[in-house]
Amino acid sequence: AFARMPAPKFAAADAGELLRQAVFAQRVADPDVTVEIAEPLPDVNLVCDARMVGQALANILKNAGEAIATRRAGSPVPAGRIITRLVLDGRHLCFEIEDNGVGLPDRDRDRLTEPYVTTREKGTGLGLAIVKRILEDHGGELSLTDAGALEGALVTLGFPATQVSPRAAPQDAVTAGRQSKNGR
Repeated sequence: AFARMPAPKFAAADAGELLRQAVFAQRVADPDVTVEIAEPLPDVNLVCDARMVGQALANILKNAGEAIATRRAGSPVPAGRIITRLVLDGRHLCFEIEDNGVGLPDRDRDRLTEPYVTTREKGTGLGLAIVKRILEDHGGELSLTDAGALEGALVTLGFPATQVSPRAAPQDAVTAGRQSKNGR
């Protein structure tokens, strides 16, 4: 399935909503971990395959939750915490996921995105490989580093700013209807 991933179908998607949906799913899957969204989120669209980007975000959040569970098995304090951010600078739109789990290994960290490479006993080693592939298909980059605010991992999914546009303000339905009837 990894080798036969479908080609992305690009369309404008609300970047903030993609993050909110992935965070909601993670909160439901693991209610013992606090998952935060740093607000305010940039009000932008990302030209992407929303399903694939959603899958990438879900994989990263799932990994963060599993890293927290591993850490908590040895030390239940502090409570599990994930902070998500959507950062827009001049060159990139980045989804950042930071956790207070066990962190990333120092050795062979760069190999974690290769298929079948895993640090988990029951892992398949495909989650990060799929995320990396999705990012490459979108002209983006995956970055795995040590956390800043928390003591775990920081994963960044970076997309080129050329794929970002401001979201249009929703039009009033009555005004839109009048415009179409009047031909304006």
